[in-house]
Amino acid sequence: MKMTKAEYNEYIKKKQAPSPLGKDLLFAFLVGGLICCLGQGLNVFFTNMGLGKEDASTAVSVTLVFLGSALTAIGIYDDIARFAGAGTLVPITGFSNAVASPALEFRREGIITGTCARMFVIAGPVIVCGVSASVVYGLVLLLLGKA
Repeated sequence: MKMTKAEYNEYIKKKQAPSPLGKDLLFAFLVGGLICCLGQGLNVFFTNMGLGKEDASTAVSVTLVFLGSALTAIGIYDDIARFAGAGTLVPITGFSNAVASPALEFRREGIITGTCARMFVIAGPVIVCGVSASVVYGLVLLLLGKA
């Protein structure tokens, strides 16, 4: 069956269930907020354990990355993401999930050609763009004499 692009789009609109935007936004806000509250709670915990401000922040980041990877490995993070949408993508746990998911998916292809080669398929472009933008920003500041 041949369809034009417009006909195909119309066909998809008829078959696709409408997205409950309000509910999706609320769940994303709540779950993203809960992840951020967890981070703040961890920060208070690590600070009370005697770590300085920078060390506590580092410990929070490491803990959240670990939790995101662990929940991805046991299959829970994807269930949370289906429920919360972008609420799980924005915090650091989303980045952890973006690295762990492809690594787990391609582990059968071997350590080097599977896990290591595919680990940054999703997160790699984000890292490259972030590093490139920071270099450009640093150069601009250097040229303006602000660095």
